[in-house]
Parts: sequence; structure tokens; C-alpha cells
Amino acid sequence: MSGTSHSPAAAPSLFLPKLVTVLREGYNRTELRADALAGLTVAIVALPLSMAIAIASGVGPERGLFTAIVGGFLVSALGGSRFQIGGPAGAFIVLVSACVAVTGGEGLCLATLLSGVMLVVVGVLRLGTYIRYIPYPVTVGFTAGIAVIIFASQIKDLLGLTLAGPEPGELVAKLEALWAARGSVTPAAVGVSFATVALIEGLKRGAPKLPGMLIAVGAMSIAAALGLPVETIGSRFGELPRILPAPALPTLGWPQIQAALPWAFSFTLLGAIESLLSAVVADGMTGRQHRSNAELVAQGFANIGSGLFGGFCVTGTIARTATNVRAGSHGPVSGVLHALFLLVFMMVAAPLAAFIPLAALAGVLAVVAWNMAEKHELWALVRGSRADAAVVLVTFLLVIFRDLTEGIVVGFALAGLVFVKRMSDTAGVQPQEQAPLDGARGDLIVYRMTGAFFFGAAAQLGTVLDRIADRPRAMVVDCAAVPLIDSSGARTLDMLARKVARRGGRLWFTGTSSGVRRVLVAQGLREPAVHYLPDVASVEALLESEGD
Repeated sequence: MSGTSHSPAAAPSLFLPKLVTVLREGYNRTELRADALAGLTVAIVALPLSMAIAIASGVGPERGLFTAIVGGFLVSALGGSRFQIGGPAGAFIVLVSACVAVTGGEGLCLATLLSGVMLVVVGVLRLGTYIRYIPYPVTVGFTAGIAVIIFASQIKDLLGLTLAGPEPGELVAKLEALWAARGSVTPAAVGVSFATVALIEGLKRGAPKLPGMLIAVGAMSIAAALGLPVETIGSRFGELPRILPAPALPTLGWPQIQAALPWAFSFTLLGAIESLLSAVVADGMTGRQHRSNAELVAQGFANIGSGLFGGFCVTGTIARTATNVRAGSHGPVSGVLHALFLLVFMMVAAPLAAFIPLAALAGVLAVVAWNMAEKHELWALVRGSRADAAVVLVTFLLVIFRDLTEGIVVGFALAGLVFVKRMSDTAGVQPQEQAPLDGARGDLIVYRMTGAFFFGAAAQLGTVLDRIADRPRAMVVDCAAVPLIDSSGARTLDMLARKVARRGGRLWFTGTSSGVRRVLVAQGLREPAVHYLPDVASVEALLESEGD
């Protein structure tokens, strides 16, 4: 697995793009045709989705296309996954819209660019392996929370509501504002949104190979062109550009950087998690293995490129990546071609996009939100252990009512506490058979420790060890079943050794692995204050020989 080796010789392969690997293996026309078909399929899915995500994020639809074209190209060209498709993602809607509200469009580009630099640094430092250790209940909780927020953000366009002022970002305030505007429901918009959802779901069941989202949006666009009274991309944003803008740096003054940094950190955290989760999904579907650190570096350069071309956050997208795999992709070429197909679509069909109803795009995102909610996984965790239920629900509620980053951080911390508790519960100290020795020396008593002896278990086991130190003058602590010990655990054993010594006794440690013994010695548990022998039988033999 990439990201697991740290030897100098292995370092170059950690960051080698999978595109290079695929081309080195040999690439023929048959594979090119398959990749071209897969790339076209993904581009057809990405076209309406990229515009819908951009609009929901509070920016123009063209920015979604810029992000998908530039970011998607760089992710596939430089990434560590054969099948990853990069672009704008629904998970970022909440963060991007909040960033735009605070810093404006140029601040969004700057935050995206800074996030790209951070992702490159994270990848170069080989931290990708650790980011993938985000606990499963946390990922389910924040994904479900994002799904709820995405759906709530689309209610206005789903129903064609007209609000008295700007739409609030906070969920409760948003729902209150939408309820206050309930009298402005537009029947045509409701019809378009429901028809879009029905078409997508109907085609998914009846003709799953057809691009349901594009067909539904196309059908609703024809209705709008024929005079259906609904708000469209053209009526709100005007005609889309036909070419990419020239790359340009946003203003890099210190005040602008200070304003953008918090958003950049949030983009980096979520982008790293989302991208690596998507790569893992692709691995599970194909049996391949991605290079996590190469993927993060590629995501970083993709975000830098997106920010320079006026786009926003790029990440690996699970739905489009899965579509790429199912469409028969052989490798990253399909992702590169998907970006080029999107560029061609923009150059040729930009005027037609003006007829796309906003209610249709809202319907697309409503389907996306429903599919990404992971309802079965959420329910299974809630019905499972109380600890997992607490983690997933706290993460879910914090994402909805507080902040996405706060939900991830608090959820991760809570999951860490749950892990510490579970690990400490597996540790124990059990008395073994006592060996009667010479009466002058008293009895030898053996205690067997099991499980990891770390800070979580140190307090609990320390109390037990403190009590047993009052009893024997010859004591063995058998560590054969202790896989690891930290400084807290070693400190507890040092206190035990001091107490035994004060009472004139002797203490042996048996069965210690090299790692456990190294920690104990570093804490001061050295000969002759304590003794180390391979097993309990060696201690008994030593004491018997001393008594002869």
C-alpha cells in the first residue's frame, strides 16, 4: 500500500502518478477506446452536477465547470489512483457558500489556492496514511449531516420561493426564512423539480445505463425553452463563457491571506478525507491500491490550478469515480478525457445552458443528497453500541447545527475516547499460581498482565498493582501478553518497583518484548533495581538455586 513505506528508495514511488504507471505497463488502442467511452460517460454526469454544485455554493455555474475541467484534469494526470475523478463535490457546498459570504469570490479563489499548497505539504510529509484513519462513525455522521444541509439549501429553488432578503446559512434560520416565504411557491418550479427527480429515479431503475441526470435536465430545459415560466441559468446568471479564463493570482495581501486561511484549513481537512475515501471506494471496486500521498499531492496541485482559473475546491468525487469504474475505465486516461470532454461541451453548448431551469438542478442535488446520506449505515450505527451511536449522532448534529469542521474534530475526539475506553477494558492483571519457597524469603507470587498497558489503562491497573505490592517479597509481573506499553504504563510499573524495594522485596519482569523492555528501561526500570528473565520458570529456577 502506498504511503506505508518510508525508506529512501521507496520515496519516489510514493509520489509517482498512476498515469505514468499505466503508460509504462503498455497502453493500446483498445484501452484508449474504453477510456474514451468511460470519460464521456463521466463527463455527461459531471456537466449538470458541476453547475448545480456551483450554484448551490453561491457562485456562478461557470465556476463549477472551471473546477471540473482544470481540477479534474490535474487529479487524473498527477494522482495516485487509477480511477479517481476530481471536481467540485457536494460535501463542500456548505463551506464554499460560507466562504463566499465572508470573503467574496476572490477570497474563495485564494482559500482554494492556499488549500492546494497545504494539501501538497500534507502529501509530501506522507500524512495521507494517517488521514485515512478517520473513524467510520465520524465519516457516516458528517456525510449524513452534509446531505441534510445540501437538501435544505435546495428547498428555495425546488419550490421556486422568493425570499424577502438573503437566504441565511444557518439551518434553523434558513428553515424559518423559507417557511416565512411559503406563500411564494411557484407551481411550475415545483413541477420541474419533481419531474426531474422522477425522471432520474425512473431511468435509474428502468434504464440504468442511460445518463439519467443529463436526460432529466435536458428535458426540463426543452420545456423552459418552450415557454415554461421558471427561473433558469440564463435569467439569473446570463450566458456562460465558452472558454476558460486566463489564469490569474488573487490578491495576496496579508489581510486577504488572514481572512482566507481558516477556510483553507477547512477545505484541506475535508478535501483530504473526501479524496482518500473516494480512492478507497475505487480500490474496493477494482482490487487495486492507490498511493495516498501521491493522491494528496495531486489534489493540492488541482486546487492550486482551480484557484488560478477562477474555480473552487477540488476533491475526489465518490459518485463520479464509481461511474468511471462501472463505465469500464482502464486508468487515469479516462479522467483526463472527461475533463477535455467537459471543455468541449462548454465551448460548443454554452448558449444552450442558459435554458437549464434552476429547479431542475435543485432536483439533481436533491437526488445527490438522498444518495449520499448513507441512511442504512447511520441506522446500523445508531442501533449498534451506545458508543458508536454517540459518536455518529454527535458528529451528525454538530455538522447540521454548528460547523462541518467542528463536527469532524469533535467526532474524532469522541471516537478517540471511545477507543481508549475499549482498549483499557481489554487490559488486566490476573494472579497466577503461587510458588511456595523457603519460608525465610516468603512466597513467590506471579501476576500476568494482558492487553496494551497505556495511559488509558494505567490508572485502572495501577490501583490493582499498588494493592498487590503489599503482599509478596518476591514478585513476578509476566508481560508476555502485553503488546505495547507507553510512558504512563511504565511509570506505574516504576512506582510498583519502588514500593516492592522499600519492603525489601525483589521484582522480575518476564516475557517482555524488545519494544516493551525498551520503554521500561527508558523509564528507569533497570538492573539491579528490577530483573528481566524470559519466563516465570526461569525465576523459579533462580530462586530455588539460591535456596540450595
